[in-house]
Amino acid sequence: MPRGPRLDAPGTLHHVMVRGLDRQTIFRTEQDREDFAHRLSKVCERTGLAVLAWALLPNHFHLLVRTGHRPLAAAMRRLLTGYAINFNHRHRRIGHVFQNRYKSILVEEDPYLLELVRYIHLNPLRAGLVSDLRALDRYPWTGHSALLGPVPRPWQAVTEVLSQYSKRLYAARRAYRDFVRDGLRQGRRPELQGGGLIRSAGGWQGVAALLRGRERWTADERILGGPDFVELMLQELAPPSPSKAVPVKAVLPVLIERISRAHGLTVAEVCGGSRRRDVVAARAAVSVLAVRELGLPLITVARTLGVSLQTVLAGVERGSQVLESRHLRPEALLVGLRKPKYPNNVP
Repeated sequence: MPRGPRLDAPGTLHHVMVRGLDRQTIFRTEQDREDFAHRLSKVCERTGLAVLAWALLPNHFHLLVRTGHRPLAAAMRRLLTGYAINFNHRHRRIGHVFQNRYKSILVEEDPYLLELVRYIHLNPLRAGLVSDLRALDRYPWTGHSALLGPVPRPWQAVTEVLSQYSKRLYAARRAYRDFVRDGLRQGRRPELQGGGLIRSAGGWQGVAALLRGRERWTADERILGGPDFVELMLQELAPPSPSKAVPVKAVLPVLIERISRAHGLTVAEVCGGSRRRDVVAARAAVSVLAVRELGLPLITVARTLGVSLQTVLAGVERGSQVLESRHLRPEALLVGLRKPKYPNNVP
């Protein structure tokens, strides 16, 4: 069965796996690994790619990345092409270095981000490249040592990961290491890399439960997430239909201005990236009305608000509660913004 096109959008989270051609070794020397890490840092700088986790194994590597202003494909092309050229030059060889098509999985952030960071960073230990967790703490060819501090990597998104555990650096590092240590007992976690339904259902036990209950779930090999997330991403990232186009430039700024005013905020505050509680609530209200009522693309809403796709998704989930708690009527906020509906007898 032919593989579908890659799913990508600014601010989305991806687990990327790249193998050497015919499983050949792609990191032979320390110089190879240094060159790869240097190139990865330059790719982050030029494309806005954020690397949350990474691990280099002899014949493959893992990345957990959030896309920036350039598509994932552009970032990976720059990384892989440059490395392959230098690798061949260093080792006096010709031909392909990597498999023709790398594997990338679009990830639902809340349930899987920390699980994938742990899974990726434990790979060198499970592969026998280091003897124990203490050795992994100092191992330079994974993002684990950067998170704990022994091997600083200025280009790695350390703060984004550690802030999930604590606002205090020491406490965050201790909690993160405890979390990684607990993962040693969990094995290889095939649900984090297997088929779409296996991942969406939370493993083989989840699939068995679905079969017993005769449930139908939406699943896709390119997505790691629950069925609602899978279905939403497939709809969101599908090619747009011109007949369903909404004049985004006209309606979204008006909606943001109305909700900002209702919350006692300025548009600049709502679109400025602040994490204040009132600003987050206003963004949630914008998200739910823009996506569910006006049918605007998540990507467009995220770009306009200056936040990630995952933030808009979270806002869609809690936006109705925000509107209700502030006694804001969607009908009033949406006056004049919906496209007029034709009577049934009008073609």
